[in-house]
Amino acid sequence: MKWSQATEVGLVRKQNEDSLCAVPRLALFAVADGMGGHLAGEVASRMALESVIRQMESGDRADVVQNLLEGVRRANSDIYDASRDDGACRGMGTTLTAALILAGELVLAHVGDSRAYVIRGAEIFPLTEDHSLVQEMIRNGGITREQARDHPHRNVLTRALGTDPLVDVDLIRINLQKGDTLLLCTDGLYGLVGDHEILDLVRSAGDPDRAVRDLVDEALKRGGNDNISVIVVEIDD
Repeated sequence: MKWSQATEVGLVRKQNEDSLCAVPRLALFAVADGMGGHLAGEVASRMALESVIRQMESGDRADVVQNLLEGVRRANSDIYDASRDDGACRGMGTTLTAALILAGELVLAHVGDSRAYVIRGAEIFPLTEDHSLVQEMIRNGGITREQARDHPHRNVLTRALGTDPLVDVDLIRINLQKGDTLLLCTDGLYGLVGDHEILDLVRSAGDPDRAVRDLVDEALKRGGNDNISVIVVEIDD
């Protein structure tokens, strides 16, 4: 397994509220995109990843999938409690898309509108569905996917960690094949670079380090109007 990661503040935002982690010993990779007042988004996204890692390290090693789910739920509670107890963090929250790479299987825990894709051969497959207002509008036939890219409410989430005492977590499981590439990213990438453009950049790069650099550079070339975070993992066994 080869992997690389990068996070970039972009060209417009003053601070980076994204967080990401790659913990190969736990087969865990995750991205989180925080939201809130001054620095609160950064706090929320960092707390989310710390909570998941802590649970994965301390939980029952015989049930890593349950550990992942429990870690996400604890992250929600930790962020929610902190937002109530600390006035500077009032209203903070975060997305979270976390991946476990097991023997021949990928397990995703997903809340919000960060994304996971798998690239297989000449195709790219979105694995997550955004928990956002525009995604609901697409599902109901109100707008097209093309219209959603520039919709004024495209950043409005319908589900996030830390905004309510309890949270529903999407659990997604797929079989992996040798040669697959897993990509996790925040909306600073996919909001500017289309899925098939992502596919072309990853395939032409040849390795995760180059793929991550090329993806971030492309988002910056197109305006870099948000924080950009990307993890690319090659499945080679």
